[in-house]
Amino acid sequence: MQRQGTRCVVASGNQYYQLISCFPEIAHEIAFVAENGGWVVSEGEDIFNGELTKADFQTVVEHLLTRADVEIIACGKNSAYTLKRYNDALKAVAAMYYHRLEFVDNFNNINDVFFKFGLNITDERIPEVQAALHDAIGDIMVPVHTGYGSIDLIIPGVHKANGLRLLQQRWGIHDSEEVGFGDGGIDIEMLRRAGLRVAVSQASEGVA
Repeated sequence: MQRQGTRCVVASGNQYYQLISCFPEIAHEIAFVAENGGWVVSEGEDIFNGELTKADFQTVVEHLLTRADVEIIACGKNSAYTLKRYNDALKAVAAMYYHRLEFVDNFNNINDVFFKFGLNITDERIPEVQAALHDAIGDIMVPVHTGYGSIDLIIPGVHKANGLRLLQQRWGIHDSEEVGFGDGGIDIEMLRRAGLRVAVSQASEGVA
C-alpha cells in the first residue's frame, strides 16, 4: 500500500505503547490515533495529544472515587495508572491493554499529561452509569461505551475522527479518499467522515 501512496492509520482506544507492540516492524512507518483520539503519532512523530487541566483532572477523579461501581484507569502520555487496592483480575486485564501501567495508592501528584480515563464496569450497569456520568461531568469529559464492560471518558471533541482529520490535513487527503473500518459506537464519528465506510461483522447495533 505504501508503494501506491496509501497511508495506513491504526485508530484505537488502546494505549499507544500497546498498539506499536502489534506492529514492531512497521510502527515507524505508519500513523496511530491512540487512546480514542487522545494521542496522535505519525511515523514516530508526535502530532497531537489532548490534555486535561490539573483542575479538571482532579474534578473528574474526585467524582469517580465516589462511585463504588467503577474501577478507574487514568490514561497519561507516560503511562496509565490504576489503584493498588483493585483486585488482581482487573490488574491482569488492564495490563493486557496498557503495556505501560503503574499501580498507585491514589491519583494525587502524578506528573503526567492526561487525556482519557478507562472505567471498568459490569455490562448491565453501563447505560445507567453512562447517563449519570454525562450529567455529573459531561462538560469536562464525554462518557462513551467502548464494549467489553468498559466506558471511556474522553475530552469533548478529542476522538478518533479528530485525530484522522489532523492527519488528513497534514497529508492533503480528502474525506472522500478515506476508507474507515469500525465496530463500536466510539467509531461512529470516524466512519461518518470516510468516503467508504466498513462496519465489521461483529459491529454493535447502530454501527452495522
